[in-house]
Amino acid sequence: MSVLPVHHRSVTVRGHAIHYREAGPADAPALLLLHGFPTSSHMFRELIPRLAHRYRLIAPDHLGFGRSDAPDAADFPYTFAELAALTAEFTEELKLDRFALYIQDYGAPIGLRLALAHPERITAIISQNGNAYEEGLGAEAWAPVLAMIADRTPETEEPVREIRSLDGIRWQYETGVPEEFRELLSPDAWHHDAALMARPGQDAIQLDLIGDYGANFALYPAFQEYFRTSRVPLLAVWGEGDQVFVPAGAEAFRRDLPDAEIHLLPTGHFALETHAPRIAALIDDFLARRVTDAP
Repeated sequence: MSVLPVHHRSVTVRGHAIHYREAGPADAPALLLLHGFPTSSHMFRELIPRLAHRYRLIAPDHLGFGRSDAPDAADFPYTFAELAALTAEFTEELKLDRFALYIQDYGAPIGLRLALAHPERITAIISQNGNAYEEGLGAEAWAPVLAMIADRTPETEEPVREIRSLDGIRWQYETGVPEEFRELLSPDAWHHDAALMARPGQDAIQLDLIGDYGANFALYPAFQEYFRTSRVPLLAVWGEGDQVFVPAGAEAFRRDLPDAEIHLLPTGHFALETHAPRIAALIDDFLARRVTDAP
């Protein structure tokens, strides 16, 4: 089977250039891939070619991340509500009116806000360490973040800054990955992310977003109500060694979606780095069975 090309494109939303990767037939069922912190659409580089023969895959870089514009935090309110609104407008620019969602880390509160606003557009959800439950929060990893959310001061900001340092980013990639899979981790990934996180202006951007994360906790009940009322098909492919979003967050989906399909994989927070072939196969099987307009 030939490998389909992945296109690197840009569209302007509210005057901001949003970079995105796209592959697959234009008339195929769409899958919108929403990345997490501290990465970009780069995290989907191994997944997209494995699904592009059957699906139209679109992976934007959130504003402030990757190759999208990163306006100064003094000029743009970096909140999850604003990023979700921009993402909704991004889908409208691309005339995406029906699509499945792949949500990871920050992609979860962004994507689930889209689902709340336009449930009729969402055909399915794939959550890869994308959390919507309090029990999914790893206590140790979240302690400094929760301290800053509760009281943002220079003292509480400093430990949070370490999260986007090279060592902090590498920790997110390596932690929870068994020794047998460690050699599948490409150091290029955390060096790529760290270089982008070190650009001018990123300190304020990322602190503002992390400081706003409490707004996502407040929406957890609404997300869970959406699951119950929509009965949206949901697949969780979760790195069981993740200490940021722990496996209890994956298992919790069954509370509101008894038909949710849960797969705990022997890896960490960035499961695609070690298990992209397995995740692609699970997604392909899931969408073919559970989504009526899948190929």
